[in-house]
Amino acid sequence: MLSRRAFLRTGAAALAATQAPWVWARHEERVLRVLGTHVTLREPIRRQAERDLGIRISFEPGGSARVLQKAASRPQSFDIYEQWSNSINILWYADAIQPIQRERIRAWAQINDLTKTGRLTPGAKLGAGDAPHKLLYVQPGRTLGLRPSEQISFLPYVHNCDSFGYDTRVVERGVAYETESWGWLLDERYHGKVALVNEPTIGLFDMALAAQAQGLMAFDDIGNMSKAEVDQLFAILIKKKQEGHFSGFWNSVPESAEFIANGRAAIASMFSPGVADLNERGIPAVYAAPKEGYRAWHGVMCLSSQTQGWAKDAAYEFMNWWLSGWPGAFVARQGYYIANPEASRPYLSQDEWDYWYEGLPAASDLRGPDGAVAVHKGGQRNGGSYWRRFSNVAVWNTVMDTYEYTLPRWNEFLLA
Repeated sequence: MLSRRAFLRTGAAALAATQAPWVWARHEERVLRVLGTHVTLREPIRRQAERDLGIRISFEPGGSARVLQKAASRPQSFDIYEQWSNSINILWYADAIQPIQRERIRAWAQINDLTKTGRLTPGAKLGAGDAPHKLLYVQPGRTLGLRPSEQISFLPYVHNCDSFGYDTRVVERGVAYETESWGWLLDERYHGKVALVNEPTIGLFDMALAAQAQGLMAFDDIGNMSKAEVDQLFAILIKKKQEGHFSGFWNSVPESAEFIANGRAAIASMFSPGVADLNERGIPAVYAAPKEGYRAWHGVMCLSSQTQGWAKDAAYEFMNWWLSGWPGAFVARQGYYIANPEASRPYLSQDEWDYWYEGLPAASDLRGPDGAVAVHKGGQRNGGSYWRRFSNVAVWNTVMDTYEYTLPRWNEFLLA
């Protein structure tokens, strides 16, 4: 008779080969624990995954700084961690996550070149900082790098180009890639009406791009600022804050939307779902396509270094589920992309595909992930197609060499 461990191993391999739904009838009391952010840890996703996989799943969403700190210090508290590629170096070198076996990712061949080579099109900008392909593969000596190997540090899945959102009732609508500018975040016209994300590895780049766009300073390498450059940037930001330029700092996507919905801000660092939320409420918010280029991010799904046995097998099935089509279609309606978009195409109407991926005007009203109309007929996604947007990356979310130095400076900025 097979041992339970051997049974699970054999059964998982057989199911992987058939790509059938994975049902764990004998283990209903067990729960797969997923730690991450509000961006993708949404209740409809959890419910659908439970139905499709036949396992219990718990989501623990939180602000990006909080969940990263928890993941790095307490890997025993989660089975799967999902956030952004700028968290990888921190988690990897803290031994908080373990390598993922590439052969167990069934859709690996379908994953596009953005993660594997850094470019979707031959002429695309790589962008400064830690482009995800630089961190993907496990190298000899357990470092991370570009050379393909059989082990990867994260599952490539959700990604997007980030910028800022603005309320066109207050801020005159700009032209994508021509007049929309990161500099607006430090523009005196919006004094007292600017909200920022409270995350130093993200907000710092938003502000660096803004300061550079305003001509207030320049960087030798905006993806790896020197201490002197960090000090110069914070001197600018602290002075602005003391003068009342910023209306506040947000810690979650729903909070970012509320800043604009309640009039506290007219322009803010934002993620795409926040703008989608505002549009669903009838608020005419636009997600900017800055002429300087986007701050891009790539979602990473990681295995805790402590995940073993049943939880590890379940984690692989959850990762494979994310590339199975339905999840990619769900996040497309948030304005996000998936690493293997063709798998999601059958789950999107032609009108949805044309709008979200091709950047064409909506041929009909389109509903968001919560079911409300988010895009009205004739609307067109700012910034154009998936391929055009990812050809205009200024910088990737990055943990710089000066990361530790920036943390107290960021707190000083918050308290100024």
